Formats: sequence, structure tokens, C-alpha cells
Amino acid sequence: EQGWSNPPAANAAAPAGPKLPDDQTVWTVDGTNATLTATTPVTLNFDNGAGLIFHRTFAVDDHYLFTVTQTVDNKTTGAVSMFPYALVSRHGTPQGDNVNGLILHEGGVGYLTGKNLVDYKYSDIQKDVQDDIQSNGGWLGFTDKYFSATVLPEPNTPVQARFSWAKPANLDIYQASFVDKDPVTIAAGQSITNKNYVYAGAKVESVIGGYQTQYGFDHFEYMIDWGWFWFLTHPMFKLIALLHGLFGNFGLAILAVTVLIKLALFPLANRSYASMAAMRNVQPEMKALQERFKDDRPGLQQATMELYKREKINPISGCWPVLIQIPIFYSLYTVLYITIEMRHAPFFGWIQDLAAPDPTNLFTAFGLLHWDPTVVPVFGHFLMIGVWPLVMGFTMWLQMKLNPPPPDPTQAMIFQIMPIIFTFTLGTFPAGLVIYWCWNNTLSITQQYIIMKRHGADVNLFGNIISSFKRKPAATGKSGS
Repeated sequence: EQGWSNPPAANAAAPAGPKLPDDQTVWTVDGTNATLTATTPVTLNFDNGAGLIFHRTFAVDDHYLFTVTQTVDNKTTGAVSMFPYALVSRHGTPQGDNVNGLILHEGGVGYLTGKNLVDYKYSDIQKDVQDDIQSNGGWLGFTDKYFSATVLPEPNTPVQARFSWAKPANLDIYQASFVDKDPVTIAAGQSITNKNYVYAGAKVESVIGGYQTQYGFDHFEYMIDWGWFWFLTHPMFKLIALLHGLFGNFGLAILAVTVLIKLALFPLANRSYASMAAMRNVQPEMKALQERFKDDRPGLQQATMELYKREKINPISGCWPVLIQIPIFYSLYTVLYITIEMRHAPFFGWIQDLAAPDPTNLFTAFGLLHWDPTVVPVFGHFLMIGVWPLVMGFTMWLQMKLNPPPPDPTQAMIFQIMPIIFTFTLGTFPAGLVIYWCWNNTLSITQQYIIMKRHGADVNLFGNIISSFKRKPAATGKSGS
């Protein structure tokens, strides 16, 4: 809503200001064009019958940025003062999987120079009585996962902005509004024009950034919530978008980004896999130490550390490639989850939406059984295991077969079940993320195999796989006399 408001009266007995347009006003179309398009603006007129004539011109571009130009002609014999204002309202509290802001913010949002970035959950707007926020320009409104509706004054215009909430007739109504800090005064026989904007469209990164550059909207890029790791997430999106321009497929772009990440982390991975090769080479000595100190755990630990020191082995170096992957994994997940560019982006075959889980399911025999395993109580959510999660679990298990087995039986058991846990956990994740993990595992297996062979490690991958399916002989005790 755009409009004008009268200055506050000095006291209750003061006369009311001039009649201004409200929600009951009947406007007339100026001319014959009553259809608003990206090339044909529409102008509406209203005469208050007391010497003030109001004009509103609405223009819209292809991405749903509305430009609202308001003009007032003062035909009276005296000066008239009024405040331009704009507001956007949301009726009802949205329900969804991200209302509480677990991944990205949904609710009231804005950039106001009095507080910089502001974001309010819907529950916050209900609880708090909001004071006016002073700002020079800026913007405010409401944001969902993929779309937003915001009002924007002309840049550098002093305004007073606020978020508010009301509940008439049992309906939550949330409002984001601003009013010019200073009234405009129209001298007799003169006209005045005010312009502001409304954006009601998708949060496309290139569009949002383009408006910020073209119109000078202050930090309009903050409309997209890139998360805690924004310094990784936003550059990753830009890189994926660049590669998408080259390959024409976001899935291929993700695969290419994975290769670039592996190249960037190659020095760290090289040291890590070299250390793993050294650990594999000293496995006979490790087994001898375990036999020698089988009843002396402190002695075994000390002897093991001396062995590592002598052979220049860092036992925790193998953890670094995995740890480094955590923020990268989270950033890619954020890109897939929040960006509308990834929404319904196809890959190949049955993957027609990289932002959605793999639609196939092992527990329906990949479509042969017509039932929904996710309705099973408690753990039904994890019974969404498609082809790509199975491939991911297999590649993870295959990579573990390259590593020296942990000397501790408990650790060995944990490493054995980790691929199963990850398969069930990632089954409901976006397909693009699972494809990334599969490809990353495949590259890691190749890289690790080559590096360990170069450092003289006996990498019998095929033999390790075969031994996993052989029944281990039962332990036999010594007979006594």
C-alpha cells in the first residue's frame, strides 16, 4: 500500500487535515490503458473534491519491481503538508519446515541504517512492541525461502520504519512500513511528486544484486540469507553459477566445483595420505607391539607414540581432509536449500530436481511396491534411501578399505557402520548434495590410492574388499593340563 497521511494534530480539538485517499477510495484510470505490463504503466487519479488531486502511476519490470510515483496537485488557496508512506502486510502466520529459522531466516527483514540488518521472526514481531527505526533509505518487508515482498524508499531519504502486528477477527496481520521523517509541503497552485518501490518477487541473486547496483538500494543483497558461512556460501554459489553458464547443467557445475575443491586441498590431502601410507607400512610393527604390550595399555600407548615419532607419522593428519569438508559440505547444502536457481534444476536420468531428495527408494523396490515407508513411526523418515544415497554409502565404504584398520576393536566397529549411518542420514538430503559426496568420494579414492602407492604402501584394495566378506576364524584358547 502506498499513500499519504496527515501530520498529527496538535490536540484533540484541532481540525482534521484534508481528505486523503484511503482503502475506500474509488480511483479512476487516466486515459484508456488499464492493463499494467512491463512496457505499459498505469496511472490512477482521485479528486478529493476540496482542491487536492492525487495521481498514482504504477510501473513494473520483468522481475516484479514496482515503481510507484505519487503526485499531488494543490488547487487550494493555501499550503498543504502531508507525509508519504508505504507498507506491505502479510496475512496469517506461514507454516513450514523452516519457520523457526533453523537454516535460513523467514519473517521480517530489512536493512535500516539505524540498526543495519534487522531480522525478526514472526513470533518476535508478536511479542515485541516495535519502536520506529530511523533510517536514511534502506528497505524492509517479509521474506520466505524463495520469495520476498519489500518496500523501498528512494535511496538516502530519511524515513521512520517499523514492524508491527495485529490480530483482528482471529487473523494474524504482520506489517512492515515506513513513513517519511519530514512532511512535504505543497504550496498553493503547486504540485509535488514522491517515488518509492515495492519488490514482490523471487530472490534471484543476479536480480537482487542488479537492483542494488542500478537503483542504489542499500545492501539489498542481504535479502538472501547465505547463512553463518556466508564467506564460503556466496562465493560457492557464484562459482557454481559461473560453471553452469559453461556446462548448462547445475549438476555438472557441482561436479566441476568438486574437482576444483580437490585441487585446492591437494597439498593437505597429499600430506594426509602420505601419513596413512606410512601407517600402513608400520602395521607389522604395530601388531608386534600389541602382542608385546597386550596386558599393558599405558606401555602400548607410549611405544606407539615412539613408533610414530621415529617414522614421522602424524596419526591425526587423516582427519584434516574430513574436517575441512564440513564447512564446504554445509555451504553447498545451504546453496542447494535456499537458492531459487537450484529449485527444480535437473541433472540426468531420474534426478529432475537437485534441491529435492532422490525420488527412488530401496524400500519400495524402486517403485515396484506401492507404499510409503516414511509413514512408519519413529524411524520412517530415514527409510528414504534412493539410488544415489546407496552409491554414496558404497563409495564411502570403499574409501575406508584403503585406510589402515584402527587397532582398537571399538573404533574398527564404528568405522564399519559409519557408511551405513551416512547412507540413511543423507537419504533425505538434496540429491545435488549426495551426488557431490559420491563424486568427492570417488576422487578421494583415486587420489588416495595413487599417493599411497607412490609412498610404497601395499594397497591391496581388492583383497581388503574380499576379506570383508570372509568369516573370521573363532578365537581359540589354550588348553591347560
